[in-house]
Amino acid sequence: MSELAEKSKAFYESNLKNRLEPTEKGKFVAIEPETENYFVDADGTQALLRARNAFPDKLFFLIRIGYKTADSISGYGVQRIR
Repeated sequence: MSELAEKSKAFYESNLKNRLEPTEKGKFVAIEPETENYFVDADGTQALLRARNAFPDKLFFLIRIGYKTADSISGYGVQRIR
């Protein structure tokens, strides 16, 4: 895991989880762990854009509030038999 991810997750767990999860579950938070700035939005792209506009030279880590991952890929396939 990258240093950015480790620091961001640690900041989320110790400072943001209890504050955000009761009211913001399912939204996204873009975290810049060095300055401890964060941006919450219902859309992950918007959270990152707001963060980038505020701090264009920083890197951010995206977390989905109340979930283990920010996004998932799923689906199913159907095979046609001829």
